Amino acid sequence: MKRDIYPKLVEWKHSDRRKPLIIKGARQVGKTYILHQFGKKEYNRIVYFNFEETPSLNELFEQTLNPTILLSKLSLQAGFDIKPKKDLIVFDEIQHSNSALNSLKYFNEQLNEYHIAAAGSLLGILLSTPRSFPVGKVNFLDMYPMTFIEFLDAAGKENLKELLESIQTAEPLPVLFHDELIRLLRIYTFTGGMPEVVREYTQSGNFNQIRVIQKEILNAYILDFTKHAKAINVPKINRVWESIPTHLAKENKKFVFSAIRKGAKSREYENAIQWLSDAGLIYKSYQISSPKYPLIGYANQHIFKVFALDVGLLGALSNLPLNKIVEGDKLFTEFKGALIENYIAQQLVAHYNFDLFYWTSKGQAEVDFILPMENITPLEVKAGINPKSKSLKVYQQKYSPNITLRSTLLNLKQEQQIINIPLYAISQTSKLV
Repeated sequence: MKRDIYPKLVEWKHSDRRKPLIIKGARQVGKTYILHQFGKKEYNRIVYFNFEETPSLNELFEQTLNPTILLSKLSLQAGFDIKPKKDLIVFDEIQHSNSALNSLKYFNEQLNEYHIAAAGSLLGILLSTPRSFPVGKVNFLDMYPMTFIEFLDAAGKENLKELLESIQTAEPLPVLFHDELIRLLRIYTFTGGMPEVVREYTQSGNFNQIRVIQKEILNAYILDFTKHAKAINVPKINRVWESIPTHLAKENKKFVFSAIRKGAKSREYENAIQWLSDAGLIYKSYQISSPKYPLIGYANQHIFKVFALDVGLLGALSNLPLNKIVEGDKLFTEFKGALIENYIAQQLVAHYNFDLFYWTSKGQAEVDFILPMENITPLEVKAGINPKSKSLKVYQQKYSPNITLRSTLLNLKQEQQIINIPLYAISQTSKLV
């Protein structure tokens, strides 16, 4: 399956700023797959080392961080001499070896003609500890579940992907294509973008089997909590993770600690939330009261929403019934539109890689997303076809933005300062702004 990260990997290979590369991302988003595809197509050979499958590899790096010695030992392990610029060295699941991570600094300083790409499902956890980070000596790329655009490509709908990517102005799409994109969005809202799930959909279309795979992925995440988090935090991480549908089902979707358990305090669960964020399993959206740059400077760190990394996994975590997939657009309105708001958060993070914010005004109005683009831009999300929004009107009157955005099931169009972006076209937001 094609992934949008691939051109970025090619760009890294040829960059004058190339350093050892670290790809961060949650488990099973496709990091290993894409590195194998990249290595096979762009290099003579891929030299693959997995620190989870072969724990003894760590001993090589514990003995020395001298890159010349390490290269000699890795060549011996591979069974051939590793060639600079010709071979791609892959360190997979590198989070299992702190020494291997630190070695990237020395490869960069002394043997940067060798191309090294490292990946790991819990790298965010490891990199959050100061001694683990080779400061300024590596390049980073983040990898996420497949976006709706990537899903279209995998589903054999390249023409629709090209149609969306060709959008330059807010001109309505032909109704035939609009309706087909809504149908596919309904499916994506159920499947989400985990590569194994998308592959099952394209091969069998069996939604029962898709739900089985989603549950297996969720179980793998829970095992990660047990294996890699501090024992004292594991129950708290589980509670936070399992409570996500509860928070998103509320009208304002704000994360409330008392929803985890009665009497819960923020200080009890801060570490658990941070662990899930570092692991790439959740995205936090902070409340702001004033849309000014830098947005983070006006964010209330104690008021936020929590979204799951993947809308399909959120549906599985919520035990969303399978029959919702055939009930028209009811899927979009489940949990007071929580699935669609999570979908938008997921697409924004994957396409633009920026922090998420939302705006409230003294409890009277709330705009779902505030986008830090060329100008600060409000985005209101609606799970249906009713475009009316009191909150967006309040925001307009208060701040007079040049453009305001609304994302609904309606077709692409512009009415004065409001651009309606169909939910399926949210990836094209920056061009329309």
